[in-house]
Amino acid sequence: MNTSNTAPSADAGSHEEIDIRRLLGILMDHKKWILVSVVVFALIGFIYASLATPIYRADALIQIESSAPGKNPLQEVSSLLGQEPPTLSEIEIIRSRMVLGRAVDLLNLDVNVSPVTLPVIGTFLMRHGLGRPGFADGWGYAFAGENVAVSEMPVADSQLGKTFTLKVKDSYTYELLDADGNALGTGKVGQLSSFLGGDVSLRVTTIDAPAGAEYTIQHVPRLAAINGLRGRFTVAEAGSETGILSWSLTGADPEATQKALNTIADIYYSQNVQRQSEEARKSLKFLNSQVPQIRDELNAAEEKLNDYRESKDSVDLSMETKSVLDRIVNLESQLNELEMNEAEISQRFTKSHPTYQALLEKKAQLQRERDNLNKQVKGLPETQQAILRLQRNVQVTNEIYVQLLNKVQETKISEASTVGNVRILDRAEALSAPVSPQKTLLMAVSIIVGLIVGVAGVFLRALFNRGIETQEQIEALGIPVYATIPLSDEQSKLNRRVKGSDKSQSRSFPAGLLAARNPADVSVEALRGLRTSLHFAMLEAANNRLMITGPSPGVGKSFVSVNLAAVCAQAGQRVLVVDADMRKGQVHSVFGESSEGGLSDVLSAKRSLEDVTRHAENIEGLSYISRGMAPPNPSELLMGPRFSEFLATVSERFDLVIIDSPPVLAVTDAAIIGDQVGTTLMLARFQLNPVKELDLAINRLRTAGVEPRGAILNAVERKAATEYGYGYYHYSYK
Repeated sequence: MNTSNTAPSADAGSHEEIDIRRLLGILMDHKKWILVSVVVFALIGFIYASLATPIYRADALIQIESSAPGKNPLQEVSSLLGQEPPTLSEIEIIRSRMVLGRAVDLLNLDVNVSPVTLPVIGTFLMRHGLGRPGFADGWGYAFAGENVAVSEMPVADSQLGKTFTLKVKDSYTYELLDADGNALGTGKVGQLSSFLGGDVSLRVTTIDAPAGAEYTIQHVPRLAAINGLRGRFTVAEAGSETGILSWSLTGADPEATQKALNTIADIYYSQNVQRQSEEARKSLKFLNSQVPQIRDELNAAEEKLNDYRESKDSVDLSMETKSVLDRIVNLESQLNELEMNEAEISQRFTKSHPTYQALLEKKAQLQRERDNLNKQVKGLPETQQAILRLQRNVQVTNEIYVQLLNKVQETKISEASTVGNVRILDRAEALSAPVSPQKTLLMAVSIIVGLIVGVAGVFLRALFNRGIETQEQIEALGIPVYATIPLSDEQSKLNRRVKGSDKSQSRSFPAGLLAARNPADVSVEALRGLRTSLHFAMLEAANNRLMITGPSPGVGKSFVSVNLAAVCAQAGQRVLVVDADMRKGQVHSVFGESSEGGLSDVLSAKRSLEDVTRHAENIEGLSYISRGMAPPNPSELLMGPRFSEFLATVSERFDLVIIDSPPVLAVTDAAIIGDQVGTTLMLARFQLNPVKELDLAINRLRTAGVEPRGAILNAVERKAATEYGYGYYHYSYK
């Protein structure tokens, strides 16, 4: 049981190996096509890499610190303000319209000015500094060293995104054209010129181009310009939680790219400082509003205290009462400070926020302590109570006033010293080499794509090419193969090609006898082997007639018929070749003669057999009959009694009669002829006729009562695919 199980596996593995080797053979057979594909794609990649506009990149490095160096003096409660915005938030701020939009406005990036250059190679010539040649004077194209600078282009909303053409008139004058080439007016350098009734205005600052040079100019919508800048701009954190951001901006002009990135960095830095100092400004505004009010309250408290002392003849406090007073003043000071913090917090958080809740709890605790002290005060004499309250008001108000003055000074210092929490570590600098296109990578990709396309094309061609490649494929149809004839390079030189009305009707035919010109050719040697096989096969045949046919035109029937007749004649036989393809037969062309006076003339009783029989000059014993004039009814002539009489006569006069018939699947002539011959051979061409086509042709003959004796595989080529898969069975022996 083990043996029966392992045998199929080994066989399957063998078939799989053969398939892999065959695929490799197909690639080797078409290596030239693959090489052509690789070269073509490599050339395309090289041209693109040479003509594509190079893209440069500018880099910058920014550090975002955890907190600003200075602190607002009102931020003494650490939990009140929360944490600084995370790095991701800063990245979104950097990419926001607030920052990038400001850069667009400052750099005028919403106005695009581009030179009109020569098609395809214009920008390439400009990049390589090719100036305007003398013969190009007056051309509308711009060359290296020529430019036009535009400082502003205000347009109406209806004109946003529309393209205009600026045509140089001279160094100080230009003409503006619309998209259709219609002139809109002229303008002067340095002046804000209006066009289209004021919908379009333009200020050109400099013109450094000859007359006739043209430039396209466009004012794109601001949002589109911002999105375009954002698409070229990237920012990412260098590492994890480092607070260091790496910026980069790409563009065709390295200097303009570097300037734009520096501008973005400056804008972000400025807004960061402004944002950090905004808190100090708000605190200062609040403190300044409180100072006059507290000063008035202090003056009023002092007046009340002085008036009371005068009325009571300068009453003093005991030591115990002074201690209570100091404690009350301290609590009031703390409560006042918390109230100021609460006023600030209320602008940031709601009362449900944990920070706000913590402040309220602290405030409530201090108020409870103050209430307890107030209860103690109520136990004092009335005079002591009154003087204590008045002195408390004075001291508390004075403490608040001094505290406010200190806060005002600290806040002013904080506002003046605010530098933000952003530090520019590396200013923008453009790389000297372009980052795109990467020529080495592009060439490598082009070569790989060319290789893939070439290999895919070869495999697709092989997939759809179902032509017969081995005799085993023919023998699988139940018909023996008498010979496999290799493709002859010598015969290819003898062939002539006749062009039809279209490419599909073009065909080639033999224009020389290979067996006479090169008897040692491998194809002739294969025909000698066929001669030997036929000698034994025709011993049992009803007559000495041999028909060679095929499924379709172009399989080489005439080549095999004539050269087989020649090698048989060289063996001492009297052989006659009959061209029975009265439509397109080409046997006469092998001998360099015309088709007039042939089989059709005999069958139509216009000429006798002796008149149409011709003898080969260089091979003794070989005769042939051409097709004759093309008749309107070839099939009817073959079905008539004259054809049977003709075959009977030539069979008596010659040892072997070889009939070259029309294709089986094209016309019915082959079935008619095959009924009167003793031996029929089916000819198939290597990699041309599919197995199904050959099977159909054999079945069609069998349906007509004609049983093919065998088959011939013609024009077999020595290819790696067939050699690796099935072997190559023809050898030269010299």
